[in-house]
Amino acid sequence: MFGILSNEEIEEVLKKQFLGRIGCHADNITYVVPIIYAYHEQSVYCHTQEGMKIKMMRKNPYVCFEVDAIETMGTWKSVIAWGKFEELTKPEEREKGLKVLLDRAYPIVRSKRMKITEDWPFLPNDLNSIKGIVFKIPLDNKTGRFEISDDDPFIESMERGFRASAK
Repeated sequence: MFGILSNEEIEEVLKKQFLGRIGCHADNITYVVPIIYAYHEQSVYCHTQEGMKIKMMRKNPYVCFEVDAIETMGTWKSVIAWGKFEELTKPEEREKGLKVLLDRAYPIVRSKRMKITEDWPFLPNDLNSIKGIVFKIPLDNKTGRFEISDDDPFIESMERGFRASAK
């Protein structure tokens, strides 16, 4: 069964996930790139280094953001949203963005990319000493879709296995 996510379900997907994709466009090039993020007060917050996505978003700040929650190929949720890139350069704004990123729950397994500082999980006294670019994307418009597969053979075999092990 396919369907449209409610506003509450869209918010839940955005809050629970940590890996999204930014779509940006500048100089006749469209670029989609994965990024670790935190969602807070209708905005996506990110920390990154100088590179192609930053150069493109500085030229054209209007972006698309996508995130999905996939259980199986037949059971998933996907959110697509649009917003405007805002680089956080003022110390108080940058610190707020870093706090949002550092305060969110991350999965148990962390990659080096997810570590904002070398001493993670320990933080410096001055968050603004953390190198890199901090930005946010306030999301103006959001849409979401889902699929729930009742007859997915994989789901059925998993359920049979679960029922058998519960006996």
